[in-house]
Amino acid sequence: MAGPSSASASGRACLAAPCSLKDELVCSICLSLYQDPVSFGCEHYFCRRCIAEHWSRQEGAAAARDCPECRRCFAEPAVAPSLKLANIVERYAAFPLDAILSARRGAFPACAKEHAKVKLFCLTDRAVVCFFCDEPAVHEQHQVTGLDDAFDELQRELKEQLQALQDSERSHTEALALLKRQLAETKSSAKGLRATIGEAFERLHRLLRERQKAMLEELEADTARTLTDIEQKIQRFSQQLRKVQEGTQILQERLAEADKHAFLAGIGSLSERLKGKIHETNLTYEDFPTSKYMGPLQYTIWKSLFQDIHPVPAALTLDPATAHQRLILSDDCTIVAYGNLHPQPLQDSPRRFDVEVSVLGSEAFGSGVHYWEVVVSEKTQWMIGLAHEAVTRKGSIQIQPSRGFYCIVMHDGNQYSACTEPWTRLNVKSKLEKVGVFLDFDKGLLIFYNADDMSWLYTFRERFPGKLCSYFSPGQSHANGKNVQPLRINTVRT
Repeated sequence: MAGPSSASASGRACLAAPCSLKDELVCSICLSLYQDPVSFGCEHYFCRRCIAEHWSRQEGAAAARDCPECRRCFAEPAVAPSLKLANIVERYAAFPLDAILSARRGAFPACAKEHAKVKLFCLTDRAVVCFFCDEPAVHEQHQVTGLDDAFDELQRELKEQLQALQDSERSHTEALALLKRQLAETKSSAKGLRATIGEAFERLHRLLRERQKAMLEELEADTARTLTDIEQKIQRFSQQLRKVQEGTQILQERLAEADKHAFLAGIGSLSERLKGKIHETNLTYEDFPTSKYMGPLQYTIWKSLFQDIHPVPAALTLDPATAHQRLILSDDCTIVAYGNLHPQPLQDSPRRFDVEVSVLGSEAFGSGVHYWEVVVSEKTQWMIGLAHEAVTRKGSIQIQPSRGFYCIVMHDGNQYSACTEPWTRLNVKSKLEKVGVFLDFDKGLLIFYNADDMSWLYTFRERFPGKLCSYFSPGQSHANGKNVQPLRINTVRT
C-alpha cells in the first residue's frame, strides 16, 4: 500500500513544485522577479539594488549587515552575483512555466498523441503553440502568453483594425461619392462649355458670313455699275467711230479728185458734209476698285467685326479721387506710376487710399460681362484685379477676398501669385507683358489671362455682394531705377 500512496504523493509533489517556481524567482524585498540577483553567504538571494537600499537604511555606517530572510548578521558581507539564477529568471520571463502548467491543469482535451496539449499563444508568431509538442527554444525570445490574455489582446487589436477599416471604408465611400459628383459636374460643365464654344464660334461664323455676303454684294454692285458704264461708253464710241470713218471716206474721195475745177467746186459743200463726223477722244481709263477688296483683307474684316464682338477690351479710366498721393496719373487717366518725389498736395477723403499705393477704376460693375487689359511689361512689382466699391481704403490693408479684393500679384521680380488666403503660386512660364482681366459678374467669375496668347492664369469664383471696381497698384519704385515703369490700361483702337 505504501508504494501507490508514495507514488501518488510523489506525483502531487512533482506537480506542486513547478507551480511554486515563480515564488523561487521572486525577490523577498521588492516581490518581483530578480533583477541582477546576488548572494552574500547565507544562500538567500536578493536584487542587488534591493539589498543595497535595505542596508543603506540601517543606522550607523559601521553597523553589521543582516539578511532580511534569516536575520543573520555579517560584518563585511561579500556580495556575489549569481549568473545562473539570472539566466533562469531571464528564461522564465521569456517563457513562463507557471502559465504553461496552469494551462495544463485547464480543461483542454487530451493530445491526440500521447499526452495532453498544453496550449499557449505566441504573439510574435501569431500562432497557438504547445509546450510539449513544439520546441520551446523556437519561442524562447518571443512574447508568449495564455490563451485568455491572447484572446483579449487580439480582440482589442482586431477591433482597432476593424474601426480603422470602417473609417477607411467611410472615407473611401465619401471620396467615391465626391468623385462621382465631380464626374457628373464635369460632364455637365463640358456639355455646357461645348455649347458656349459652339455658340461663340457660330456667332463669329454668322458675322463672317454676313460680312462675306455684304462684301460680295458690294462687289457685285460695283462690278455691275462698272460694266454698265463701260458698255455705254463702248456703244457711244462705236457710234462716234462710224461717223469718223464716214468723214474719213468723204475726205479721201475729195482728195482723190484729179480735176482741179471739180475739186474746187466741191469744197463749198465739204464742210457741211463733215459736220458731226469729227469727235475728240477724251476717254480716261477708270480703274476698277480692286484695292477695295484686296490689301490686308483679313485685318479689314477683323476691324469691322469689333462693333459686333462682345466683350472687347474696355476703355477703362482711373479715378483720381481714389489714388494714393504718391501715384501720378496721366491726363487721360489710363496710366499710373509711382512718384519718387514728395507726396502730391491732394485733398484727403474717405475715397482715397492713404497707405496702400493703389487706385481704383472710375466705372463700377454691378452686372454683365466685361474684359480689359493692363500692360505690365518691364515691371518688378504690381498688383491688379477687382475690389468692392465700398472697401476700406485707410491704413494697411490685407489684399484678399475676405477683405473685398480679388487680385493677382507680381512680386520679387519674377514670382506670380493669386492673393488668396494663403497666396496661391501661379504657373507662369515666361514674364508677363500684358494681363487680361475677364469679369462675368452674374456668374461670379473673375478670370486672369496672359493677354498675349490668352493662356489662363487664375480664376476666382465668388458671390459678389455688391458692385466692383477695377484695382491697380504699380508698387513702389526704387532709387536704383527698378519698377519705375507705369501700369497702363491697354485700349484697343479699331
